[in-house]
Amino acid sequence: MKSEIKDNRKFAIYSRKSKFTGKGESIENQIELCRQYIRLHNPDVRESDILIYEDEGFSGGNTNRPKFKEMMSKIKANQIQAVVCYRLDRISRNVADFSLMYQVFDDMNVSFLSVSERYDTSTPSGRAMLSMCTVFAQMERETIAERIKDNMHELAKSGRWLGGTTPTGYKSTQIVGSVTVDGKERKAYKLDIVKAEAELVKGIFEKFLETNSLTKTETYLLQKHIKTKNGKDFTRFSIRSILANPVYMIADAQAWNYFESMGVEIYADKSDFDGKHGVIAYSKTIQKPGKANQIKDMNEWIIAVGKHEGLISGRDWVNAQASLKQNRSKSYHKPRSNVALLSGLLFCGKCGDFMRPKLSQRLNKDGEQIYSYLCQTKEKSRRQNCDGKNPNGNELDRMVCEQIKLLSQNHSAFIKGLATVKREFEASREDFNERLLHLQKEQQDNEKQINALVTALSKSDGTAAFDYITNQINELHSKNDGIKKQIADIESVSNQYSYSDSEFEILKDLLVSFGKSFDTMSVEQKRSALRTFIRRIVWDGENAHVLLFGDSEENIDISSFTEQNVEPLGADSE
Repeated sequence: MKSEIKDNRKFAIYSRKSKFTGKGESIENQIELCRQYIRLHNPDVRESDILIYEDEGFSGGNTNRPKFKEMMSKIKANQIQAVVCYRLDRISRNVADFSLMYQVFDDMNVSFLSVSERYDTSTPSGRAMLSMCTVFAQMERETIAERIKDNMHELAKSGRWLGGTTPTGYKSTQIVGSVTVDGKERKAYKLDIVKAEAELVKGIFEKFLETNSLTKTETYLLQKHIKTKNGKDFTRFSIRSILANPVYMIADAQAWNYFESMGVEIYADKSDFDGKHGVIAYSKTIQKPGKANQIKDMNEWIIAVGKHEGLISGRDWVNAQASLKQNRSKSYHKPRSNVALLSGLLFCGKCGDFMRPKLSQRLNKDGEQIYSYLCQTKEKSRRQNCDGKNPNGNELDRMVCEQIKLLSQNHSAFIKGLATVKREFEASREDFNERLLHLQKEQQDNEKQINALVTALSKSDGTAAFDYITNQINELHSKNDGIKKQIADIESVSNQYSYSDSEFEILKDLLVSFGKSFDTMSVEQKRSALRTFIRRIVWDGENAHVLLFGDSEENIDISSFTEQNVEPLGADSE
C-alpha cells in the first residue's frame, strides 16, 4: 500500500459471510477492521475514497456473487487501487477462481491485502504465500463438501423424506426416527400415498406412454378438466416434472439395472429393491440461491430405497425417460412470425388466454402472407375448453395500427390522461419503492435461511432439531412464493407507469410523430412502438378492445386505462 506516486483511485473493502449466525466475524466487524487498517497505513484517506462491497449468504467456493462482480467491474474500469479484506478465504476458497481474479489485479496494478494474515502482493514472497494459502482454503472447502456428502449417505440409509414440497400423490407423515438412550423419540418423516393424487399420477404416466407426447398428454388433461393438486391446469412443464421424478419409481430389478447402467451411486443393496417400496433420490437439486429448482446431472444423485410405496414400475419409468429424451431431441422452437405485430398483447375474450399468430401458406391480394391469431387454450384442448373465433391477423393488425395513428391527430385527451396517471404514480413512488425494497430484502433473507437450514438438515440426522428444521424449510418456501408474487405485481405496475419527465416528453413527441413515421418502421420497431401505448388487446370474437395506458377513470386507481374499440372484423372459421 505504498504511495510514492499519487494514486487517486479508490480503496475497496470486500466482505463475505456464508450465512448469518449472530456469532463470529460479522460483516460489520470485518468492514470496520479493514477500514481501520486502511486509515492506519494511509492517514490522508477520506471516507469517500473507500468503497464497501458486502456479500452475505454466499459461499466462497465460487465468485458468482453480486457485490464481488460489481467490485471486479470497478477494477477493470481502473477505478480501484487496492482491495482489502479481513481474511483471504473471505474473497475466495477456490484456487482457479483466485488465480483468475489475481491476474486481473496484477494487470490493473491493484494491490490485495488481508488484514488478519498480513499479505502484501507487491512482493514475490507475498504472492507465493497467498497462492499457498488459497490451496489450503480450497482443501478446507472440499473437506466440508465431503463431510456433507457423508451425511447424505447416512440419511440415504433411512430412506426418509427430508422435507420441502411433497410430490403429487404423496403426503408427509411423521414417524419415529430413533430412540435415545434416555427413551426420547426423535422425529422423522416418510411419504404416504394420497389415493386420488396417486391415481392421477398413474394416469399421467399411462397417457404419456400411450401417446409418447407431452402435448397430447397436456391436451387430454385439459379436455378432461383435470387440475394439479393446486387447482391449476397442467402444462407441459408440470407434466414433465412428474414424469422425470424418480420418487414414483418402484424399486424393482429394472430400477436397479437402470441406475447401475447410468453410473448413479446407489446407496442400497440389490436385495433392497424389493418391488414394493419407491426410489428416493438425495442430492438431486442445486441448493444455491436462485437455483433451488434446478436438477443436477443424474450421476450426482444418491439413490436409495425409500420408506414409501412406489407407484410406477421400473420398466414404465425407464421407458418414460427414454420418451422424454426422444422428445427433447426432436423438439424445436417454431420460428417467430416476422409479420404479426400483436403477439404478447392479444388475449382471448372468451377464456382469457394468450392468442398467438398462426401463419398460412396463402397470400392476400396485397401479396402479404395470410395469418390469424389462435387462442392457446383452444389449440391445446382441441377446441373443447374454448371455441372462440380466430380473428384475421392481417386485418386486426392493420386496424389496431390505424386506431393508434388516429391518436396522433387528436392526442391531447390521451396525453392528459397519461399525465394524470404519472402524477398519481409519482405521489405514491416512495411507498412503492419502500414496499419493494422491503419485500426484496425479505426474499433474500428467506433464501439465505433456506440454504442454511438445508445444510443444517444434513447434519441433524437423529437429533431433536430435525423436525423443527424441516418445518422451517416448508414454511419459508411457502412464504417465498407469496413474496415473489407481490414483488412481480409491484414491479409490473412500476414498469408500466414510471416515466421520467424526459421520457414523458419523448412519449408525447413519439405519439405526435407516430402517424407520420409508423409506416416506414421495421416490423420490430412497429412492435415496440405499439407496446409503448397499448397495455392489452382483448378479442371477443367480433370486436377487438384496445386498452391503452393512461386516462385513469379514478384518481386512486393507477392501473385504469382508456378503452378504444376496433371496428368488427371478419373472423376465420378454421
